[in-house]
Amino acid sequence: MKLEHLLPKKVYIPLIAGLLLLSLSAIARRQMINPKRGMGTLTTGSNFVSSPEIMPDTVFTNHKLIYADNFTKSLDTTIWVSEIAPQPNSWVYTHDGKLVLDTKGGVTVWLNKRIQGNLIIECDRKVVIGEGKNDRLSDLNFFWMATDPKNLNLFTRNGVLEKYDSLQLYYVGMGGNTNKTTRFRKYEGNGKRTLLKEYADADHLLNANHSYHIKIVVKQGVTSFWVDGVCFFSYVDPSPLKEGYFGIRSTWSHQEIRGFRCLSGN
Repeated sequence: MKLEHLLPKKVYIPLIAGLLLLSLSAIARRQMINPKRGMGTLTTGSNFVSSPEIMPDTVFTNHKLIYADNFTKSLDTTIWVSEIAPQPNSWVYTHDGKLVLDTKGGVTVWLNKRIQGNLIIECDRKVVIGEGKNDRLSDLNFFWMATDPKNLNLFTRNGVLEKYDSLQLYYVGMGGNTNKTTRFRKYEGNGKRTLLKEYADADHLLNANHSYHIKIVVKQGVTSFWVDGVCFFSYVDPSPLKEGYFGIRSTWSHQEIRGFRCLSGN
């Protein structure tokens, strides 16, 4: 005897719908891959905003420029603080309107301005693949709202990623692990690096020599990360990070950044 003959329609139809939803959820979970270093907890629940329809340019009524750089002059090391892992053939410099990160190991280039409140941070960025020693398709990464709970001076590290575990910050690693994952984390300030969401499909990974327009938007407890006008992550943080520093992050790669701007808004 068929199931629908045993159960009344009021019970049978919701039961089938529920089983279908469970099946779809299981498929979605199988598309995720397990977090690696730090054994972070994967969180993809109701705190995430699905496919926001509002573009980042329109989220604020008014904008005020905090800082902009077109990198046409020599790198101002009082504004941009470079932390470079002690590896050979590693440099950070400006050339022809670009900020260049060309390093064998890890690197963080901090904007030496403490920022707070509602923000838009944007730039164009590409991973260069040619014949250079560090040309490797990986790790178009960012830190933002970064602070050190134990030290007012944030700029005390050497570019090695593990040295940043004690910070509080948001982190996106786009095309990490040699372009296998794109991850969004929150560093809690106690060594915990919570993995909030990740992708492993081609649409969310890197293409060589493609200039990506990146926008990071922070507004009223929601932080989002946009790539070429597409929202990769949008997270409603129950304990939002409201101020800190912005950093351009990478490891073992050759990258170029153009047209940097940081704006506040309301």
